[in-house]
Amino acid sequence: MPPASDAIDETRLRQQLAHLPLGEIRFFRSVGSTNDMALVWAASGAPDLALVYAEEQTAGRGRGGRRWFTPAATALAFSLILRPNREQEAPAPFFAALGALAVCDALNAFSLEAQIKWPNDVLIRQRKVCGVLGEAIWSGSNLESIVLGIGVNVKPQAVPPPELLNFPATSVEEETGHAVDRLALLAAILKALLRWREQITQAVFLKRWENLLAFRGEEVEIFADTGERHAGVVEGLTSEGSLRLRTAQGRVLHIQFGEVHLRPLL
Repeated sequence: MPPASDAIDETRLRQQLAHLPLGEIRFFRSVGSTNDMALVWAASGAPDLALVYAEEQTAGRGRGGRRWFTPAATALAFSLILRPNREQEAPAPFFAALGALAVCDALNAFSLEAQIKWPNDVLIRQRKVCGVLGEAIWSGSNLESIVLGIGVNVKPQAVPPPELLNFPATSVEEETGHAVDRLALLAAILKALLRWREQITQAVFLKRWENLLAFRGEEVEIFADTGERHAGVVEGLTSEGSLRLRTAQGRVLHIQFGEVHLRPLL
């Protein structure tokens, strides 16, 4: 068990976040997946900016159902329910980017330089420190809500063992070299997310996202779960949030958001 001083309880969570205009908060010591809990809550009428937070996830997941490793009191594992209004309607990739931008800004406040590995991971020194999973609830063709799940490795113990990794990983404390207040980091992420949400349809949002792209100007390989692969140099983003990739033949491909993965070519 983690030391009592390291554990977050519901009282401390609510006190730390009291200054933020969140909806309701649901706290769990242990849960299968915060996104699963949030999806059920969203479908039953959760308010905008409702938060699900867990100290431990036993069945956390990323894109494609991949496992997300969340031992107790070592990470941040939470899901935020967004109900976009007409001014906040944006292409689906922008919502995952919203979470990633917020994490990058928060880490910057902790003197860490973070980048976004398209489409939805946050890196420090080309090692994954955070993953973002956005899931939508639709009513016909109307977007009712987005569940934005965010997992951040804070302590070294949050980093999965090597055999479970498909990309190098790190933790916030490994990068800072000292203990980090998880609640302060959570509050910083949520504060940044609320700020960027108001700008999600503005040019400044896309520009900031593009400026934070990892491997920009470098050669990478893109591969999809379907087996399709492309190699080329990362040029930037389209207005829809697709990745612009220039191949060796000079073609510029627009890689759409989905079950695709990116890794640098050495």
